[in-house]
Amino acid sequence: MRTELKLSRLDRLFARLDREPERPAHIDVPRMSRHRVVLFSATLAFYTAIVWAVVVSSWLVRLDWQVMFFRPYQQWPEIHAFLDYYVVLGQRGPTAVMVAAWLGWRSWRQHTLRPLLALGAALLALNITVGAAKYGMGRLGPHYATVVGSNEMWRGGDIFPSGHTANAVVTWGILAYLASTPRARRWLSALSAVTSLGVGLTTVYLGTHWLSDVLLGWAAGLLILLALPWFEPLIARAETAVFALRDRWRSRRALPVPAPAPVGAPSPSAARAADGEAPVREPVGATRAPRPPVYLAPGPHAARSERTPVTPVGSRRPPHSDRVPRGTASARPLAGGG
Repeated sequence: MRTELKLSRLDRLFARLDREPERPAHIDVPRMSRHRVVLFSATLAFYTAIVWAVVVSSWLVRLDWQVMFFRPYQQWPEIHAFLDYYVVLGQRGPTAVMVAAWLGWRSWRQHTLRPLLALGAALLALNITVGAAKYGMGRLGPHYATVVGSNEMWRGGDIFPSGHTANAVVTWGILAYLASTPRARRWLSALSAVTSLGVGLTTVYLGTHWLSDVLLGWAAGLLILLALPWFEPLIARAETAVFALRDRWRSRRALPVPAPAPVGAPSPSAARAADGEAPVREPVGATRAPRPPVYLAPGPHAARSERTPVTPVGSRRPPHSDRVPRGTASARPLAGGG
């Protein structure tokens, strides 16, 4: 009789990820090199300069108002329908689903969870940093502006920096960050840059963001991508923790299954009988564990073997007026007697 272990989908997924090698040899993990540190510092300085230019209501704020009064959506209305769909490439929900599907396939092929964990770390850092900046500065958008020429800061808004632009930079740029070859990294970097640039300009065309919002969104997204190598040790520890949790879950589910005896194989007692030996019988109570002593309430008690049987006195039948004990004459008159 042959028994096969039925694996669930999760077991098959982890079995696939367990195959060697866990990561192809030609894929290198980006490190925080000196060149990357210089780019990160320059982008952070640009981010700070944009914020300062908006806070002090400099020429950048005046440019925002000029673009808003220009109303690009009225100047080129023929592309309005197309850009309404194109701007979806910057929305966090649809883009995260599409990129996660691709990186999930990469994880399956490369037998590692690093692509999905890197995407999760990037989106988490993006939500924290951009969300804090949005609600911290509270800038109103062009459609809700109150005073012409003002920077509209700290008035309860949430558009500075542009979330669409920052999300497009991160979600499409993560594909270039996780590319397997330098050539693929260059092509994907150019493609993500063009896509995020188009998304940012589309928000300006639709009038939902100031031009300075888009500039700050580009800087915010680029800062996340440049800082990802600092998260690589945390990503590696998270991957190790996931596999350790998987191993503990497997050990809890595993049950010792006795190997089935082959069909037609004689039992040990039958083999001894065939050889002419007498079968060895084991005592019945040899393997039984001793019973714990029974607790008895205080008072005189005797074992069942020491008790004497008590016979009840008299008959157990209930008394009846028509019944006569055996050995005595019946008191009933005989039929026909005179």
